[in-house]
Amino acid sequence: MNPALTNVQVELLNTFAYQLPDDELGELKKVLTQFFAQRIRKRTDLIWQEKGYSEETMNNWLNEEEQ
Repeated sequence: MNPALTNVQVELLNTFAYQLPDDELGELKKVLTQFFAQRIRKRTDLIWQEKGYSEETMNNWLNEEEQ
């Protein structure tokens, strides 16, 4: 059973229901990548603030791997 399309998928299909040249498709992929990267960055920043994480926390995590 295939899941239904999300609202984003439907909107993208409706918006781009035509063939893009390869160079424009590459530009679109970059824009979408930047959009989702920004969302991830905002969410992780919020989590780090809520948990009180810092650069020291990250360094401790990295050093745990070596022990």
